[in-house]
Amino acid sequence: MLVLLGILVVVAGFALRLNPMLVVTVAGLVTGFLGGMSPVEVLDAFGTGFAGSRSVSIFLLVLPVIGLVERNGLQEQARRLVSRMSRLTTGGILAGYFVLRQVTAAIGLMSIGGHAQTVRPLVAPMAEAAAVRRFGTLPDAVSQRIRAFAASTDNVGAFFGEDIFVAVGAVLLITSFVDTTYGYTLEPLQVALWAIPTAVVALLIHGARSLHTDRALTKAIAEFQPTEVAR
Repeated sequence: MLVLLGILVVVAGFALRLNPMLVVTVAGLVTGFLGGMSPVEVLDAFGTGFAGSRSVSIFLLVLPVIGLVERNGLQEQARRLVSRMSRLTTGGILAGYFVLRQVTAAIGLMSIGGHAQTVRPLVAPMAEAAAVRRFGTLPDAVSQRIRAFAASTDNVGAFFGEDIFVAVGAVLLITSFVDTTYGYTLEPLQVALWAIPTAVVALLIHGARSLHTDRALTKAIAEFQPTEVAR
């Protein structure tokens, strides 16, 4: 039971808003020492864990590139592109991105989409530009709503699309858990096939919500206009 004190260290560290890397490291040391591990064994566990999940740190290389591209006008170019396409609407852009995100996630291309590399620099600015072309200058609350919906579109598309790919970590985790806990051999292909109906339902529901965004924005803008006139 003493090894669980490492969790308490994590909770306390985050509550005090300490450096997350320092908190996790200290928690790992506490857990290892209380579990009877030697300093060498603790160090070996840290090294093994890092080597097994080193791909997680790839975002450290991606974020500076995205920041540099944004600084040189990527968002402005995205807005300019949308402003030239009169038929594109906010709902249409979000629905199109949702389909793209879910399809690419279903074939294992998770890194194509994402909040940092796609939603912030491209999808959200394009969706806002379509709304600005239609309604004019947007209230801040409406802009934030569009950005939030763009982020949720990415989340839903990735969440329900990735389980269709048999080699994704979530599918492998499900099959290994069922195998070790219940002694039932569950093939990844079975999980992937049963994920297809769920993904289709998610596509219909969230796709309809995306297309309904234009109507919701019209209502939101109408609610703000009387307030602005009164001011």
